[in-house]
Order: sequence, then structure tokens, then C-alpha cells
Amino acid sequence: MLWRTMPDPSPEPFVPAGGLLAQLDLLQIETSGPVLHVRLNRPAKRNAISDPLVQQLHTCFVNLPEPVRAAVISGAGDHFCAGLDLSELVERDASAAVAHSRMWHAAFDAVQFGRVPVVAALHGAVVGGGLELAAACHLRVADDSAYFGLPEGQRGIFVGGAGSVRIPRLIGVARMTDLMLTGRVYGAEEAVQVGLAQYRVPQGGALARALELAHRVALNAGLSNYAVVQALPRIAEQAPAEGMFTEALMSALAGSSPEATERMRAFLDKRAGKVVKA
Repeated sequence: MLWRTMPDPSPEPFVPAGGLLAQLDLLQIETSGPVLHVRLNRPAKRNAISDPLVQQLHTCFVNLPEPVRAAVISGAGDHFCAGLDLSELVERDASAAVAHSRMWHAAFDAVQFGRVPVVAALHGAVVGGGLELAAACHLRVADDSAYFGLPEGQRGIFVGGAGSVRIPRLIGVARMTDLMLTGRVYGAEEAVQVGLAQYRVPQGGALARALELAHRVALNAGLSNYAVVQALPRIAEQAPAEGMFTEALMSALAGSSPEATERMRAFLDKRAGKVVKA
């Protein structure tokens, strides 16, 4: 289903990030009010993830500026991300490969379990490590140029960026098995149908839609957003009784925050126009 592109609710221009984030040369980082836009910046390599790039992603998401309430990840050039930079893999022994995989885990955990919701703007190649990165994001927007695959089987390797953990939770073990064994590739429409993306837009429209969603998400109460990104995936892993207890705790914390109290009072006072409807 195509989503109609809506105007960006923020009139503010994006400006380059300063401080520590400005030093991350493999990322283009800009801010617009409460939204941080992180663009992978290796277009000549189809944004293949090198060691320095994954380290910079980690640094970025553990050092988000305090005003940031949502983030967008996109890719420069014609592709989101073509996966692991294989030129760095050839000479690694087993112990170095384990450490390398754990480095990816830490970086992608910083995306999924960081302070703010993250939206992925997907176009062109979203394969291998690129799909693992997209799976760590909370919302995924695919334009009609996007294609999704896990070519590790054809390369003689196995996923190492937590794809075996995150991707089956989106599409199921059977579908991931098919992707890895056969080299099957999903287009944008099929990706939405199976759960790899939540939104499909015309070619060239992924970033605008992702930024719009990020600005909308940034208007939510901060503690509510934090509860969603932190608690939901953990509750999904818990037994029902433990999950309901975790839910009760998060509901109490979010609902008792000053921001939530003000929003509920505004609604009851017929000032609900201040609260953005989903």
C-alpha cells in the first residue's frame, strides 16, 4: 500500500550537528529541532559497513544530544546499505571475528535500546548488514527502489550483526531461512507484506516520510516513547505473567510523569488540540 506523502510538520531547516557528533566523518549528521538525521556516508561503497563506520554509529547513538527526541537513519547515494565491507573480513581469525560481531551487537543495541525511537529511510540495497541495521530501528520506511536480502549463504558466511535475533522476530524463522539459503530478494511491496518494513512510498520518498514520522514521534511524551522502545521488545521475550508485571511498572512510570499529567489535564480541559493524534 502506498502512503501519501504529507508535509514535514517541522518548518525548521536541518543544520549540521556540532560537538562530538561533528567529528564522525563517515556519517552526515544534522538536526532539526528534536529530530537527528544520521546519514551513512560511504556512497562509493554502497554504504557498506566498515569497522570505523560501525564504531561511529555506536558513538553517535550513545552520545545523542539532550534535545533529541527521535532519529532517522538513511544512506547517501543510491543505496541504504549493501552490508558488511567484505574487504575487512578476509584476514580475520575466529577470535577476531567474534570480537567484530560483538562490536556490531553493541552498536545496533545502541540504536534499538537507545534513548529515542529511530526511523530507517530505506532505498536501494538493504542487504546483509544493512538489513540487520534496519531491523534494529523501530520504524522502517521503504521506497519502491528498495530491495532486501541476506546473501551471507552465497558468501560462505553467517549473519553477525544480531540478524539471527532480530529479523526472525519481524518475519519468522522460515522466511529468514529462505532468504539465507536461496538468496531470495524481496522488493519493497513484499517487504511490507512480510513485515520487514511498515511503510512503502514511491521511489525517492523514503527520507521525507521517515523525517515526517520522526517529527510526529518526537511530539509524544518522552517517557512514553522510552517505554515503547525499551519495554515492548523485552515484554515480547517474557512469559505472560512477567510481561504483565513489566507492563504494569512501565504504565505506572509513564502515566505518573509530569508531562503525562499535563497532557491528560489538557485533554480533560478540552485542550486536546495540543496533543497530536496518531
